[in-house]
Amino acid sequence: MKVEKFSPEINKVYFIKSHTLIHILSGKGSIQVDFKTYFDWQQKAIFLEKGQYIKFQSDDFTVRRIEFSNDTKFHNPDIRVLFKHLISLGYIDLLECAECETFLSTSVLTDNSADIIDISSKQWYWQNPFKASKEEYQVIFDAKEIIDKEYVNKLTSHDLVGLINDRGYNAQALIKDKVGLSVKNLMGSKRLHESLKEVAFTDKNIQEISYDLGFKDDAYFNRVFKKSTGQTPKAFRAHFDFENRDQFAQDILELLKTYHTQERNLSFYADKMNLSIKTLSTKVQAKMNTSLGQLIRLELINTAKLMILAGETIASISHRLGFEEPNHFSRFFKHYSGQTPTDFKSKKYNS
Repeated sequence: MKVEKFSPEINKVYFIKSHTLIHILSGKGSIQVDFKTYFDWQQKAIFLEKGQYIKFQSDDFTVRRIEFSNDTKFHNPDIRVLFKHLISLGYIDLLECAECETFLSTSVLTDNSADIIDISSKQWYWQNPFKASKEEYQVIFDAKEIIDKEYVNKLTSHDLVGLINDRGYNAQALIKDKVGLSVKNLMGSKRLHESLKEVAFTDKNIQEISYDLGFKDDAYFNRVFKKSTGQTPKAFRAHFDFENRDQFAQDILELLKTYHTQERNLSFYADKMNLSIKTLSTKVQAKMNTSLGQLIRLELINTAKLMILAGETIASISHRLGFEEPNHFSRFFKHYSGQTPTDFKSKKYNS
């Protein structure tokens, strides 16, 4: 097991070379994992597998990275749930796992990686993100294993399900019910993800990429890619530009960090960036895969959480964040975080 504490470079793509746990110790802003931007990484242990990447979209992060070298352990069906992501990040909520937080808070970690992995896998099942039984999860992740291996082979949903040992379950119906996506959707998501990787991280031409990924021709690949991302493959490659580390994301996040408690109008940020509202909104969506309004709201939520944990009253937080009434703030917080300020505070201290 390799343990490293470091301050990542802004917008640098950190490729994951072995099963890895990322524990963000401090920082503000967003992270990007596999072309998805996340703002709710606080109080989470994030699990990534070989072939994924993580990118930090601010320059003030401090991170602990734990790389596990014993691959044998990760063939365990109960362990793979941490690393083989379905529709979002694989993580453990440290607010709900005092044992995990205690382990990660120690300044020196032992070489016994089994401790944190076993604790985390038990916690993952307890969190039960898809409200399924343990046996149902094995069916779902068997399907994911097969999709990851067969996505280039033009298999139909029927072909895929035929490869799954469904243990008496209707695999298609189970996945749709628990994950919210069909087997066909999961296959399409995998192909899109691999398409994005090939476009962003290689210098292959588009025709070669479309052929490698099993598309009938590059024109069809272009249409599918643009429908999914809103951009052509060439435009996406130019926007992502991972080697040059575009400063745009850092600039807009710095503005939000400075002004989000005072300014929520898009026009204010557009003026500061010397762009029209439409151009700024388009660039934010293209480069950060979210909207400017969502960035502002999430910055407010993150600041509110820090104030709550620091012991400030709801009335004080409401006033400092520019809400007319404390109940307006409470409704806002619950709508965008899924819990009331009081529930958030009690969850932290009763974990």
